[in-house]
Amino acid sequence: MDQIILPRVAKHAAKCGLVIERSEIVFALAGLIQDGLAKAYLLSSHEPYSTELQGMPPLDIIEEYFENYFYATKKGIDLQLSDDTSRRFDDEDELRPDWHLDEPQS
Repeated sequence: MDQIILPRVAKHAAKCGLVIERSEIVFALAGLIQDGLAKAYLLSSHEPYSTELQGMPPLDIIEEYFENYFYATKKGIDLQLSDDTSRRFDDEDELRPDWHLDEPQS
Protein backbone atom coordinates (compact mmCIF):
# COMPACT_ATOMS: atom_id res chain seq x y z
CA MET A 1 0.00 0.00 0.00
CA ASP A 2 2.72 2.45 0.98
CA GLN A 3 4.90 1.80 -2.09
CA ILE A 4 2.25 1.91 -4.83
CA ILE A 5 -1.23 3.05 -3.77
CA LEU A 6 -0.28 5.92 -1.46
CA PRO A 7 2.11 7.69 -3.89
CA ARG A 8 -0.31 7.31 -6.82
CA VAL A 9 -3.30 8.56 -4.87
CA ALA A 10 -1.27 11.48 -3.48
CA LYS A 11 -0.09 12.41 -6.99
CA HIS A 12 -3.58 12.31 -8.49
CA ALA A 13 -5.12 14.09 -5.51
CA ALA A 14 -2.56 16.92 -5.81
CA LYS A 15 -3.57 17.43 -9.45
CA CYS A 16 -7.12 17.96 -8.18
CA GLY A 17 -5.99 20.34 -5.44
CA LEU A 18 -6.56 17.76 -2.68
CA VAL A 19 -4.46 16.28 0.08
CA ILE A 20 -5.24 12.67 1.00
CA GLU A 21 -3.94 11.21 4.24
CA ARG A 22 -2.65 7.64 4.55
CA SER A 23 -5.41 6.86 7.06
CA GLU A 24 -8.05 7.83 4.49
CA ILE A 25 -6.61 5.36 1.99
CA VAL A 26 -6.53 2.57 4.60
CA PHE A 27 -10.17 3.34 5.48
CA ALA A 28 -11.18 3.33 1.79
CA LEU A 29 -9.38 0.03 1.13
CA ALA A 30 -11.13 -1.55 4.10
CA GLY A 31 -14.47 -0.40 2.68
CA LEU A 32 -13.67 -1.79 -0.76
CA ILE A 33 -12.77 -5.15 0.75
CA GLN A 34 -15.84 -5.19 2.98
CA ASP A 35 -18.07 -4.44 -0.03
CA GLY A 36 -16.46 -7.19 -2.13
CA LEU A 37 -14.92 -4.71 -4.59
CA ALA A 38 -11.32 -5.68 -3.74
CA LYS A 39 -9.39 -8.45 -2.04
CA ALA A 40 -6.26 -8.30 0.10
CA TYR A 41 -3.31 -10.66 -0.22
CA LEU A 42 -0.18 -11.29 1.78
CA LEU A 43 2.84 -11.64 -0.52
CA SER A 44 5.89 -13.78 0.14
CA SER A 45 9.18 -14.52 -1.59
CA HIS A 46 8.60 -18.26 -1.09
CA GLU A 47 5.67 -20.63 -1.58
CA PRO A 48 2.90 -19.89 -1.24
CA TYR A 49 3.80 -16.64 -2.96
CA SER A 50 0.46 -15.10 -2.17
CA THR A 51 -2.21 -15.85 0.39
CA GLU A 52 -5.67 -14.31 0.18
CA LEU A 53 -6.56 -12.60 3.43
CA GLN A 54 -10.03 -12.63 4.90
CA GLY A 55 -10.64 -8.94 5.38
CA MET A 56 -8.33 -5.99 5.76
CA PRO A 57 -4.79 -6.61 7.01
CA PRO A 58 -3.50 -4.42 9.82
CA LEU A 59 -1.73 -1.41 8.30
CA ASP A 60 -0.90 0.51 11.44
CA ILE A 61 2.78 0.60 10.49
CA ILE A 62 4.26 1.69 7.17
CA GLU A 63 5.15 -1.20 4.87
CA GLU A 64 8.64 -1.44 3.48
CA TYR A 65 8.72 -4.64 1.43
CA PHE A 66 5.47 -4.99 -0.55
CA GLU A 67 3.95 -7.40 1.98
CA ASN A 68 0.32 -6.54 1.27
CA TYR A 69 -1.30 -6.46 -2.13
CA PHE A 70 -4.78 -5.34 -3.08
CA TYR A 71 -6.57 -6.52 -6.19
CA ALA A 72 -9.90 -5.39 -7.61
CA THR A 73 -12.52 -8.11 -7.89
CA LYS A 74 -14.65 -8.58 -10.98
CA LYS A 75 -17.44 -6.80 -9.11
CA GLY A 76 -15.09 -3.87 -8.41
CA ILE A 77 -13.89 -3.64 -12.01
CA ASP A 78 -17.44 -3.83 -13.35
CA LEU A 79 -18.49 -0.99 -11.04
CA GLN A 80 -15.52 1.14 -12.05
CA LEU A 81 -16.19 0.64 -15.76
CA SER A 82 -19.93 1.27 -15.41
CA ASP A 83 -19.51 5.02 -14.82
CA ASP A 84 -16.99 6.47 -17.26
CA THR A 85 -18.25 10.01 -16.57
CA SER A 86 -16.44 10.10 -13.24
CA ARG A 87 -13.00 9.76 -14.86
CA ARG A 88 -10.93 12.71 -13.74
CA PHE A 89 -7.86 11.92 -15.85
CA ASP A 90 -7.35 11.45 -19.57
CA ASP A 91 -5.33 8.73 -21.32
CA GLU A 92 -2.10 10.70 -20.70
CA ASP A 93 -2.86 10.75 -16.95
CA GLU A 94 -3.58 14.47 -17.00
CA LEU A 95 -6.53 16.08 -15.26
CA ARG A 96 -9.40 16.53 -17.71
CA PRO A 97 -9.93 20.25 -18.40
CA ASP A 98 -13.71 19.95 -17.91
CA TRP A 99 -13.41 18.26 -14.51
CA HIS A 100 -13.84 20.31 -11.35
CA LEU A 101 -14.17 19.56 -7.69
CA ASP A 102 -17.77 19.98 -6.64
CA GLU A 103 -18.31 22.02 -3.53
CA PRO A 104 -19.60 19.92 -0.61
CA GLN A 105 -23.33 20.26 -0.05
CA SER A 106 -24.32 21.71 3.35
